[in-house]
Order: sequence, then structure tokens, then C-alpha cells
Amino acid sequence: MGVRTRGKTKTVLFIDDEAPWLSMIKTAVEHASFDVITADSGEAALRKIKRKKPDLILSDVRMPTMNGFDLFEKIRSNPRFRNVPYVFMSSIDDFDARRTAKEIGADDYVEKPIDTEQVESIVLKLLTRFKDSRP
Repeated sequence: MGVRTRGKTKTVLFIDDEAPWLSMIKTAVEHASFDVITADSGEAALRKIKRKKPDLILSDVRMPTMNGFDLFEKIRSNPRFRNVPYVFMSSIDDFDARRTAKEIGADDYVEKPIDTEQVESIVLKLLTRFKDSRP
């Protein structure tokens, strides 16, 4: 049985411009207790959330065309998605990204690379943490 709220399986959106990373994530969590959607750009993520509202968003910071911060602003400006927990992922040594994420109101920050064996437990912890704090 998956992570559920009111009978609904949770959906997590991973956004990263590195296709091998997204493929590893999807493989690592293919038997997870939540649904996974992936997007390889901010633009693709915006299209996908219109079709399926995620319960959690994990987004890379450094992406071409639309970076993670710009995507965050677009998503949070839409009342439908304003309360979806948004977690940034970026390099361990990216202090500026961590600071900016906090300043703009991100819910958390996860250092990359994430051990693929730990992705499911990280996501489950985040879903559990946010399940009671969001309407």
C-alpha cells in the first residue's frame, strides 16, 4: 500500500535537465509506494502539472532556459499549486542556491547527488513531513 491521504496515492514530480539522473530516479523508485512524474525542464514541468497535480515537487536548481527558482515562482504564483511542497535539489557545494531557496520560500533543500538507494526513503520522509502541514 502506498503513501495515501484520503485514499489517494501520492504523486511526486522530479524535475532535472539531466536525463540519466531522471532515469536513475525513476528506476530507483519504480516499486515505491508513490507515483512518480518526471520532467526534463521547467517548461515540461509546467505542462505536466496541468494534467496531474503533484503532492511534492523536487526540482533541480541549475537548468537551462528556466532555472528552478524561476519555475518555483511560476508554480507558486498559481493558486492551485501554491501549497504544493517544493524542494530544491542541487550540488553539495552550492551555498548560494541553498540560501536563495530559503529566501524565496522553498520548503526544503536536498543535496545532490542523492544516493539512488535512498531516494524512496527521502521522498517518504518529505511526504510524511508535509502531509499534515498543507491544506
